[in-house]
Amino acid sequence: MQTVIFLICAVGAVAAGIAVFRVDSMARATLALLASFVVAAIPILLLGLSYLGALVILMMVMEMMIMAVFMVMYMMNPAGLMPMKMVHNNRMSLVIAAVVFVLLAAGALLTPWPSGGRATSDPTLALGMDLMGPHMLVMIVIGLALFATMIAVVVLSTHRGRYDRFGDNLRRRTPDDPVRGGLGK
Repeated sequence: MQTVIFLICAVGAVAAGIAVFRVDSMARATLALLASFVVAAIPILLLGLSYLGALVILMMVMEMMIMAVFMVMYMMNPAGLMPMKMVHNNRMSLVIAAVVFVLLAAGALLTPWPSGGRATSDPTLALGMDLMGPHMLVMIVIGLALFATMIAVVVLSTHRGRYDRFGDNLRRRTPDDPVRGGLGK
């Protein structure tokens, strides 16, 4: 069953990747690229790496949506939906794509891949140890520090805090709420 799902994802990723260059607008190309990335992330979920798979999918969705927002803001045509040529210098693009494909296929077929291995009970931990090795704890701490920094930036950048509507007199019964229907009314 997993093999069938993997093959469907592989064909879907390639088809969506081809669609990126076949559609005639930037917005459609962005959505095709998003589809390609999401379908390519599904095999990560099939390997039992649920956290990593969900992270890849969420990251790609946010990245593509940010790209779409910037296209809407800065493209000369409305929302990037006007037809436009998505590939420049067709002949050279095809030559480069064919050469890269042959090199990657040769590398995949000629590489002496390891044979067999035993499955681990926690694939996320095994992947983390393979990627980070003994630096895993440092990366976890840095990740928490970055998360705390993001929260602090959001808190410090808000225009007014929880008690700003009371002014300097926090003993006031009714707040000076700029929105009608506040707590004191």
